[in-house]
Amino acid sequence: IFVAHPFNPVYLLPLAEIVPSAKSDTQIIEAAKEILREIGMFPLHVRKEIDAHIADRFLEAVWREALWLVKDGVATTEEIDEAIRMGFGLRWGQMGLFETYRVAGGEAGMKHFMAQFGPALKWPWTKLMDVPEFNDELVDLIAGQSDAQSGAYTIRELERIRDRNLIGFLRALKERDWGAGRVLLDHDRRRRAAFHDAGKAGEGAPLVTARMQVLPGWIDYNGHMTESRYLYAASETSDAFLRLIGADMDYVAGGHSYYTAETHIMHLGEAKLGDRLTGTFQVLSSDDKRIHGFIRILRGEEVVATLEQMLLHVDMKAGRTCPAAPDVLARLALIAEAHKALPRPEAAGRHVGQRKT
Repeated sequence: IFVAHPFNPVYLLPLAEIVPSAKSDTQIIEAAKEILREIGMFPLHVRKEIDAHIADRFLEAVWREALWLVKDGVATTEEIDEAIRMGFGLRWGQMGLFETYRVAGGEAGMKHFMAQFGPALKWPWTKLMDVPEFNDELVDLIAGQSDAQSGAYTIRELERIRDRNLIGFLRALKERDWGAGRVLLDHDRRRRAAFHDAGKAGEGAPLVTARMQVLPGWIDYNGHMTESRYLYAASETSDAFLRLIGADMDYVAGGHSYYTAETHIMHLGEAKLGDRLTGTFQVLSSDDKRIHGFIRILRGEEVVATLEQMLLHVDMKAGRTCPAAPDVLARLALIAEAHKALPRPEAAGRHVGQRKT
């Protein structure tokens, strides 16, 4: 028996505390951790069984102190929340507690921080294990202030606001390969590895390489997905294809990449808020330096946009085209050969203003 303790919202927050007992089978624990990683979670192995584990013990300490601040009239619920979300909460969300304090110690590091602020541990800044008396008066005080702070929103509205903000925060961390964003990147790498295995024999259909959802920030003044986001969706599809054939960030770090030389996009439908989109990539032709691809952006079975693209392989240091690495070309060749049997898209080779047939 062991505990796997996630955090709400479980569909966004990656942490799952794994708490085994002294009798737990090590192999079972490791298997459970691997399952969690496969679904994009971050298993944190709590090495010593303890009440409330790690995160909830920390939250409990903050919660008790917040209750005292409200009860003693020092701060309202809103003021406490503002202190967290406008200040240290932003630091903690990306660096945690100890790494934040390490930075605070400057070039001298953590020892300097401890020496500088260690004496403050003797100051009466916290109530520690003392808690205010839990009675109707305290409940009414907290609930009343909370209603004044957030009562204009329903719980569902607050959940949606929370989730959208979390998604934006996680994406920012993912772009920087940091904190919880690193978990998302690791999950993407696992999925790419599975794609590699699936693509070794080539694929006889356009490859599904991207899935996404239309977010509020993607909507323009006309009420549908803005023009730049169609290009973004196609770019995500193309980038995923490049990762599939081995031209990933490690490849780019080695000084080579594929650059977009030409694109032609067609808007065939309207994507709106909340729509789930799929991006597919079809290889029209390729050689050692070029990939001529055709991208479809679909909502269900409906194609809402297509993008024809010419990619050139580039030596980034020299600033000129060059042949791609042999292993990249080998993966590309398998897919290109399989895609030769596919019908050529009617829109391939179109020019701007050409009438539809």
